[in-house]
Amino acid sequence: MTAELHYKSITELSDLYRRRELKPSEVTQASLDRIAQFDKRFNAYMTVLGERALRQAKKADDEIAKGIHRGPLHGVPIGLKDLCYTAFAPTGGGTMIHAKFVPSHNATVVDRLELGGAISIGKLKMTEGAYTSHHPEDDAPLNPWSADHWVGSSSSGSGVATSAGLCYGAIGSDTGGSIRFPSATCGLTGIKPTWGRVSRYGVFPLADSLDHVGPMCRSAADAAAMLGVIAGADPNDPTALQAPVPNYLAQLGGGMRGLRIGVDRSYTQDGIDPQVVKALIEAERALAALGAGIREVRFPAYEKLVSQWIPMCSVETAEAHLATYPSRKSEYGPDLAQLIDQGHTMTGVEIAAIHHERLKFTGALAALFEDIDLLLVPTMPVPIPTLTKMGEYGADPNVLLNILRFTAPFDFSGSPTITMPMGMSSDAMPLSFQLVGPHLSEHVLARAGHAYQSITDWHTRRPPIG
Repeated sequence: MTAELHYKSITELSDLYRRRELKPSEVTQASLDRIAQFDKRFNAYMTVLGERALRQAKKADDEIAKGIHRGPLHGVPIGLKDLCYTAFAPTGGGTMIHAKFVPSHNATVVDRLELGGAISIGKLKMTEGAYTSHHPEDDAPLNPWSADHWVGSSSSGSGVATSAGLCYGAIGSDTGGSIRFPSATCGLTGIKPTWGRVSRYGVFPLADSLDHVGPMCRSAADAAAMLGVIAGADPNDPTALQAPVPNYLAQLGGGMRGLRIGVDRSYTQDGIDPQVVKALIEAERALAALGAGIREVRFPAYEKLVSQWIPMCSVETAEAHLATYPSRKSEYGPDLAQLIDQGHTMTGVEIAAIHHERLKFTGALAALFEDIDLLLVPTMPVPIPTLTKMGEYGADPNVLLNILRFTAPFDFSGSPTITMPMGMSSDAMPLSFQLVGPHLSEHVLARAGHAYQSITDWHTRRPPIG
């Protein structure tokens, strides 16, 4: 099996299976071999489920041989972020406290993936509690594009494994940017769905009202395939949306013609690194060449809301950890502990003020989408920082908040986004942008992303790892 196999798209694999040119067992064994070869370098996996994955693959072999096709993920090795409950493996959520916790049931997203025939090849590392940093006792995943550069948080293992060809797609979660940052830093395509589009049942929370679960893949088509399997209402999660799930894959061919793309040049260019601005302008030109109409818009006031992301997150995180914090505080890493401590100091009046600011922003953004279909923004205001630079950022809350400029607002509003590569920086690292849509517009986002990727090749670039 050559390296090219590990970078096949999900849709390509599905087609090869149907034509009997490949078997899921062959692909799964090749994936396990690649994990054995490379993951000691990258630290993407918390747990590799080799024997179970091969049993699943053999079952998929037999079903496909009988003409049974469960969908586009049938027989495809997928990685699970380690905050997704699995009754067949520990689910630690990046913590030491829960490192040996084996739930009695699976997360809904896990059950839906496996019902669709996906092969759960392993549990992927993540930052502690899905916040900003890994637990001090854990070896953090390393960016396959450059080990000296930030890999993003919190879905770090999901980004690394998918980018390095150690799985064909992965589950991520996003509270302030944790699908989008690792997608950006690893050259991937990620969809942060509308809040509630994907069930959070059996998913460790960071901040329930901000948490989103979604796919991280190597193309818009693959992300659409995964989203179509995991999305939908769930009786176990009353916050999951009841809206029917469209066939995202079937709608990919609609193209960009007629779509109205909003651009606020002050929001997306003022104070932004020139490399990011230049690549974003090129992405805008590509979208216009595909037939999209570009409209100048004014983005709602966001600065105050972004400054309130950490306080809001702290309150909800404190609530999520009541069973173990502060009773087992010594087992927590410093960053997550500090966040929870802050949450315990917040007053009801302060929380109400954040809630009101959130409502105002969400309403203003919804009004903006009355005049446009999608909004074009960068994913990050700077090229991917080095680990040294990220350490400096962590010491300056103002710089850290600037990193959240293009991500946190859309967690507050629950808006869906698609994140895609749009170029390369001067140090040969991926650059990334987002398209943002109104609630439940994932079909439009996937369609637009697929159109963009049909005339660009940034998403086909691979890290230099062999």
